[in-house]
Amino acid sequence: MAETMTYIAHGDGGGPEVLVPATGPVPQPKADEVLIRVLAAGVNRPDVQQRKGEYPPPPGASPVLGLEVAGEVVAVGPEVRRWKPGDRVCALTNGGGYAEFCTVPEAQCLPWPKGYDALRAAALPETYFTVWANLFGHGRLAPGETALVHGGTSGIGVTAIQLAKEFGAKVFATAGSAEKVAACLRLGADAAINYREQDFAEEVRKLTGGRGVDVVLDMVGAAYFQRNLRCLAWDGRLVLIAFLGGHEAEKADLRPIMLRRLTVTGSTMRPRTTAQKGAIAAALEAKVWPILAEGRAGPVIHAVFPLREAAKAHALMESSAHIGKIMLEVAR
Repeated sequence: MAETMTYIAHGDGGGPEVLVPATGPVPQPKADEVLIRVLAAGVNRPDVQQRKGEYPPPPGASPVLGLEVAGEVVAVGPEVRRWKPGDRVCALTNGGGYAEFCTVPEAQCLPWPKGYDALRAAALPETYFTVWANLFGHGRLAPGETALVHGGTSGIGVTAIQLAKEFGAKVFATAGSAEKVAACLRLGADAAINYREQDFAEEVRKLTGGRGVDVVLDMVGAAYFQRNLRCLAWDGRLVLIAFLGGHEAEKADLRPIMLRRLTVTGSTMRPRTTAQKGAIAAALEAKVWPILAEGRAGPVIHAVFPLREAAKAHALMESSAHIGKIMLEVAR
């Protein structure tokens, strides 16, 4: 096996143009890790934040961008029990995915779902881990309940709409154009709201006869905080997963939280322990992977770029013109 590899460097950070191919040593797996020959990697909003210097990797993680990959196991640490060289896996990484090789803890790897290729498998981990942990974990979405998913055509949104429907919930989604509203409906949303033309809180009240929804999955943050509270039914849960609209909610009226017994929660995935991520992986394999194997609730891939063109992938991500996932493919 080669001792060096191509990876995407981002230097001191900045715009998409700072992403350039570089050469470095192939990482070596720790005792509980596997070394994956990467065939495809997903592009996600946290990658953009890290490139800008706004989301540093946790201690001990690779400084290379990339939080999800799919490929072939080529080496394993001495404590690895499940995987062996030659196995095809997809994985939620702690970093390092924009490269020809990547090390990942064994517990954070999953088999490719039946019928999947590398691109589709690599499009799974970041969004499916995040949606499972937040919409169904922290948000406790249950059959018969109703969820509001913001950013319905993002990778997270596409996953959340489909899985919520699979598990018996009703789903409303927001999106920023007529084309994206139509895409949300095709994915199974019961209603979709163009947030550029409509007040989503008012529309939710109309759609629910004034009751509100049980769960809001939000990646906007401060700009939506007060309206999100207005959207929630009694005992509703607001789950925050990003702050694209800011993280400081000024002059927020907190009374609805007390008066309607609301829960405001949220999480990030990257700082979780290997054991915590492994528990999510195990739940996904048991409850979601069989659905994927039957050809339902899978990822929507908008565009694929060669690894060396990661800058173009990031430019597309920041344009928000995409519907679904943006992927990188590693040439062989």
